[in-house]
Amino acid sequence: MKYPKKIIDKAKQITVLLLDIDGVFTDGRLVYGEHGETLKQFSVLDGQGLKFLQDIGIEITIISGRSGMSTQKRLSDLGMKNVFLGISDKLVVAQKFLDENNYAWTEVCCMGDDWADLQILSHSQLSCAPANAHLEVKARVDWVASQRGGEGALRELCDLILTAKGKYKDLLSVALGLNKAT
Repeated sequence: MKYPKKIIDKAKQITVLLLDIDGVFTDGRLVYGEHGETLKQFSVLDGQGLKFLQDIGIEITIISGRSGMSTQKRLSDLGMKNVFLGISDKLVVAQKFLDENNYAWTEVCCMGDDWADLQILSHSQLSCAPANAHLEVKARVDWVASQRGGEGALRELCDLILTAKGKYKDLLSVALGLNKAT
């Protein structure tokens, strides 16, 4: 995929990826089971992309307004260590995480879909949204995925970062059996 040079230049600087859950990892819909549990669907494509980013040293941090067992299970399965769920002020949590780990906003990429994400999106080096994000969010970010949240938008973002870091073609070669992992 071809990305604008300005977006690639921003993505080259990324060492931290901040993500929302509902509307980014998922399509934003909440399905309730007969016992009141919240059920969500997650894309395996997104999960693979996140694994690739972890493998190249990108620090992935989840900051979400909601919590739930299905979310916790998925994040655990993906090996996510920096998980903040049930957060009402995402900017405060993000700033504390960055300060405690000696990161700057110039190293941060963020993907969000709704107004609760606007503050951290506006501070980020590279701000992104899925195709089905709220109109006000899409109007204020650097890059909008062609895919919807929960349907590959996050994988698109991972591929963008991998491309900017010069790792996409190497990983594809490994998947094709042409090279060993580097």
